[in-house]
Order: sequence, then C-alpha cells, then structure tokens
Amino acid sequence: MVFSSITFLFCFLPAALLLCHAVPARWQNGALLLVSLVFYGWGEPRSLWLLLLSLLAGWWTGRAIEDRPKSRKRFWLTASLVVSLGALALFKYADFLLATLSALTGTAFLPLGLKLPIGISFYTFQMVSYTLDVYRGTVPAQRRLVDLGAYITMFPQLVAGPIVRYSDIQPQLERRSVSLADAALGLRRFLLGLGKKVLLANTLGSLVETARTTRDPSLLFLWLYAAAFCLQIYYDFSGYSDMAIGLGKLLGFSFMENFNYPFTARSITDFWRRWHISLGTWFRDYVYVPLGGNRCSRPRWIRNLILVWGLTGLWHGAAWNFVLWGLGFALVLLAEKLWLSRILEKIGGLRHVYVLLLIAVSFVLFDSTNLTLAWTRISGLFGAGDLPLVSPTAWYQLRSYGWLLIVAALGSTPWPARTCRALEGSRAGLAIQLTEPPFLLGLAVCITAFLVDGSFNPFLYFRF
Repeated sequence: MVFSSITFLFCFLPAALLLCHAVPARWQNGALLLVSLVFYGWGEPRSLWLLLLSLLAGWWTGRAIEDRPKSRKRFWLTASLVVSLGALALFKYADFLLATLSALTGTAFLPLGLKLPIGISFYTFQMVSYTLDVYRGTVPAQRRLVDLGAYITMFPQLVAGPIVRYSDIQPQLERRSVSLADAALGLRRFLLGLGKKVLLANTLGSLVETARTTRDPSLLFLWLYAAAFCLQIYYDFSGYSDMAIGLGKLLGFSFMENFNYPFTARSITDFWRRWHISLGTWFRDYVYVPLGGNRCSRPRWIRNLILVWGLTGLWHGAAWNFVLWGLGFALVLLAEKLWLSRILEKIGGLRHVYVLLLIAVSFVLFDSTNLTLAWTRISGLFGAGDLPLVSPTAWYQLRSYGWLLIVAALGSTPWPARTCRALEGSRAGLAIQLTEPPFLLGLAVCITAFLVDGSFNPFLYFRF
C-alpha cells in the first residue's frame, strides 16, 4: 500500500486515524502497531515475518544489553547487530556479492533470487540506532514490546523514512496529544507532499521514461533527462517525507525534517547537509564519529570519509553504480575540505552552477542500470557519441515539459515560502490565508482525479 493510492487515502487512512484516536491513551501504541502491521502486510505480506523477527530480536537484545553485567553487554549488542545487519545483507546484498565473486573468479555462483523486502534499509537502521543507543546508555531499553513495535513499524515512515531516532520520539510514545492546530498543519503538510508526488514527480517521470527509451537521442534530450530526473527524485522523496511528517503530526509525533532546499546549496558538502538529512546524520553519528571522524590523523580521516560514503552508496542499492556514486561524492567532499572550498568562496554565484552540474551528472550515474550505460549517458552529456545537438523529439519534449521544469525548479527553492512570509500582515497575505483552505481542497480533488485516471507509480526510494 502506498500513500498515493485511492485505497490508502479513502479507506486505510481514515480508519487508522479513527482507531488510533478513539482508543484510550494506554492503548494508542497498540492501535498504532496494529494498523502499521496491516499497512505493511497489505503490500508486503511475504516479508511481514522478517519485520516481526527484527522487532523481537531488537526488543530482546535491547533488554539484555541493559540488564546484563557490563562484561556481557558487548555480546548482546553484537548479537543484535548480527541479526539486523545480517538480514539486510542476506536479502539486499547476497546476490550482488555472488555476482561479483563470479566475475572475479570465473566460477558461476547461482544467485539466491531473494526478493528485497520493502523498507528493510529504513527499519533496520532504526533498530540498529536503538540498540546502539541502549548500549551507550543514552536511552533506556524499552520494556514493552508493543511500544517498541509502535516505533519500529510506525506506518508513516516505515517504508521510506525519514529515519527516526528512538531518543527523539520516546517521550511521544509515552504521552502525546493532537490539537486542532497540529491536525491542520499535519493535513496541510500531507496534501502538499502528496501534490509533489502525484502532480510533479509522476509527471516528470513521464519525461524521464521517454528519455530513457527514446530512439531519437540528442545532447538536448540528455540534459532534459538529467534535469528532469534530479527534480523527479527530489519531489518524489521529499514529497514522501512531507507526507510522513504530516501523518506523524496527525498521530501526535514530530519527525525531523529530511530536506532543506538542497538545490540551493553552495557546495557539495552543503548539498549533503540538506538532502536526506536523516540518513546523513545517521551515518555521521553511528559510523563516521565512532571511527574517529576528523579528529584523527589525516590518513585515518580520509579512510573514514571514503568508508562512510562507500557505505552510503551501497545503502542505496546493491550495484556498482551506487558504490561508485558514493565514492565519487567522497572524492569531491575530500577535495572541497582540502582545497576546493577556498576556490568556491571566490567564484560567488558560479558555486551553484558547479553544484548543479555535479549533482546532475551524479544522478545520471545513480539512475543507470549498469556502468556501460552510465558511461554512455554521462559522456553523451558532454558531446561524446556523435549525438546531434537537438532532435525533433527533444524539441517536442521541451515544448511539452518546459513549463513544468521551470515550475519544478522554482518550487525547489525557498522563493515561494519566502514570498508568502514577506506578505504576512498585508492584504495579499490575508488573501493567501483566506484562500488556503479552498486551495487545499482543490488540490485534493485534483490529486484524486490524477490517481483515478493514472497508473500505479510507486515511490522511487521503495527499492532502497
């Protein structure tokens, strides 16, 4: 089940909210656990047992870490990590490892063919952070299985984040309430996120798919593809995060922001402080800092950065294009920290061109199914392959989608929000406030029409 579906919007969500708010406060976590398991099991029934196994293992080992003598805590932490990360490795990386070994040794290893469970990367990282925090003593072990289950399986962010820390929502698991203002903010955030996904990301996806399969390639078409895919994945993923944050508000939870206008970044370092913030901070706190971070010798610091970004790439997918995508960012970040940042400070607005160019090229690599295709596309962006400058198909797509690309590009900046804030207190600001409810209602009607008329289009990050 996905947020952008008629079943979720008009059947599951009203029933889930009604149940979670109708029961007494002491039963709310149990109700949330129940509806979350129904949500996950609806679309992924064959993998529900794995989610429950991860939950049981994390609950048991978390209590063991807290209750056992200091000499045994590390054993139980290791056991928890083996179960959680072992399941992730088996289902996500086993076939990748076997294929790599086959290529290196010339021996044909048969793939296991295991289906990747939806959301396993997200709920595994949440369980790992919980048990590590219990081991560090920064949070107490959750004694109630139902309460920990409500945290791990919480349906708003279960399958595509943001990655929520147990320490951040522990007080809300114990006691929470939803005011009318919170509900209004949550509903507004959810509808805007849904609009990002259905009206922008899905429409941009049509241009991206046409560019992938065209028989009339050109330099213009490749750049249209690169720009459209960057905007598609931004609106797809940030839209999901907006919906998750909005649904959290409706249930009484506050989740961290996951995006902060990344395309306005002034460097790649700045970009990764703004894109998928929950993942970046997770790797920082649980991998980079424990390895020594930058408070160590330069060779160790370089090793730490390369390792973290290699793992970041691998987290996104079990393929060499993702690994190279992560390692490429490691090299750029190293260059920025060692010497490039001084140059960027001197070139002013051209810093944005540098960022956008690198991001566009990196996401072409990200989207390619193999390295040969990635090389063909990336080299083609810079004129290789004897491609014509333009083609009839490219002109047609530019005329058809040019307006959407401009709207999407402007919408990815702080400009609309700043304009609304600047108008607060004025007649125009009052008009915006008065017209917001009918605008949101019209947006909901428009989204519903698109969903009824359109085809199934899952979120891109479901496959990670």
